[in-house]
Amino acid sequence: MSDRYKNSFFEGGLDCFKAELTEEDFDAFSRFIYSEYGIKMPPIKRVMLQGRLLRRIRELKMNSYSQYKEYFFSKEGQDKELLHFLNVVTTNKTDFFREAVHFIYLNEDVLPAFVKDNYNQVFKVWSAGCSSGEEPYTISIVLNEFTQNNPSFKFSILGTDISTQMLERAAKGVYQANRIENIPYELKKKYFLKSKDPSNPTVRVHPILQRSLSLNYLNLMDPAYGIKEQFDVIFCRNVLIYFDRQTQEKVINKLCYHLKPGGHFFIGHSESLSGMDVPLKHIKPTIFEKVIN
Repeated sequence: MSDRYKNSFFEGGLDCFKAELTEEDFDAFSRFIYSEYGIKMPPIKRVMLQGRLLRRIRELKMNSYSQYKEYFFSKEGQDKELLHFLNVVTTNKTDFFREAVHFIYLNEDVLPAFVKDNYNQVFKVWSAGCSSGEEPYTISIVLNEFTQNNPSFKFSILGTDISTQMLERAAKGVYQANRIENIPYELKKKYFLKSKDPSNPTVRVHPILQRSLSLNYLNLMDPAYGIKEQFDVIFCRNVLIYFDRQTQEKVINKLCYHLKPGGHFFIGHSESLSGMDVPLKHIKPTIFEKVIN
């Protein structure tokens, strides 16, 4: 490669490779994401944010993080860049049947009790922080399996997330084949369709898993969620870890407003509700029930 070509290749982009996200710029982003979305971003996350924003800065053909910050906080940036920023900064780690004890409890305890006491009612589940869809599709598998022996059982699932990028992935329902390796063979055979392209081994969820699922954007920090339904179960797992304690309590209380008395609330194994003023009683580790007044 000639020097002339090298100079042309790097022109306008070399500064971006050398640039660093300053403490001042990081603080501006950190304060914004906390005040608007409740997500904690301590100083230790500065290098992480720098790496995640780099690709977006390249896409916009900018030369520095400061230039990106100036654009982001402009009126045009708030109108056009906000969703891109949220897709960059939010972490989306999830798996099918993650923390399987919740799905066992759902199948063996919650569902039998529901069909016994709520004949002909629709069983409603909310996956708050559904990411790329593995959680709501796992819920759908469990509920569809339960239907096999309970044909009158009807259900609906709502999945919400702050990342539009993750919601788009969830809506497509297409995953790398290795994502379902730990799912029992019979369930894989029944609920996943293999791609015919051997060079790109993917699977698509069976349409039956999407039949009773709706996906919507939601910021858990919004004053009201605009949701009219009352749910029998709410999954809010590995979401609270991104909030401070005060914000966690506020979010849980807002979620519980939409949970039926006696309904169940699931959190992640690394989360705790200890000492919080919330209308939930402890049933098992990470499993709670809404108090009946």
